[in-house]
Amino acid sequence: MWWIAGAAGLVLLLLLGNTARNALGLSATRMSPDALSAMLAPAYDIRVPDGAPGPLPTALLFSGCDGVRDNMGRWADALNAAGWAAVIVDSHGPRGYDDLNVWRLVCAGQLLSGAERASDVAVALRDARAMAFADPDRIALIGASHGGWAVLDFLALHGRGERPPLLRRWPAGLRGGDAPPGVVAALVLYPYCGALSLAARRGWQADLPVMMLLVDGDTITNESACLALAARMQAAGRPVATQVFPGVTHGFDQAEKAPLSTLGHDPAATREALRIGLAFLNDAAGR
Repeated sequence: MWWIAGAAGLVLLLLLGNTARNALGLSATRMSPDALSAMLAPAYDIRVPDGAPGPLPTALLFSGCDGVRDNMGRWADALNAAGWAAVIVDSHGPRGYDDLNVWRLVCAGQLLSGAERASDVAVALRDARAMAFADPDRIALIGASHGGWAVLDFLALHGRGERPPLLRRWPAGLRGGDAPPGVVAALVLYPYCGALSLAARRGWQADLPVMMLLVDGDTITNESACLALAARMQAAGRPVATQVFPGVTHGFDQAEKAPLSTLGHDPAATREALRIGLAFLNDAAGR
């Protein structure tokens, strides 16, 4: 039966992931929110628009599986120009995952799953709400590819009150509920919505606007799964919007690519994604 084969494949992926982690000494360990913050915070890339009066709407940005690349800075610059503060959260460097041979395991789903990385989303959200320039009630979550997976899985976990796997407990003030405190929107670019995605299996409870910017014929994450998820959430009354970009590849807004990558950067599509994304965020933040 198809479901038996699917379950067997999922088990195989998990076993392979554990083998890869153990071979490299990269097994995940649970941390307190303060300990995880102490690891991540020194690498926060905080960008605040010059002369903008606070408190400012603030976006947290989570990169793809290859770590922080130029697209994160491009989004942060556009956010600043629109009057937003931006905090780029590096999940790779602080863990030593920025080496090519390691981040490829992240891309293969064998290391740092979306649910695990949701721990970073939770801690960064708590940290950002306490930053002096930030409006704690106007926070947006932005994730590209693997970062989008993490953002959606964070919403799925939070709605059920389930602690993210790498945290010993929820950060203070963020224990599960219908909507994460202070979050007004989530913007995800070409996220993973496949079999390992908690959000794809469970959906989320938060009644907050979610925008998916997807790629037609995405050979990396398969946009069909995300469109199906969006349709289910829309049917459940959740405010989810999608925009599909034709004629581009996964990661079209990112110019920095790995050697021999078949993915391409499309400046025109990038400009359009920035326009759509910023209009969505401004509307959600009441600007």
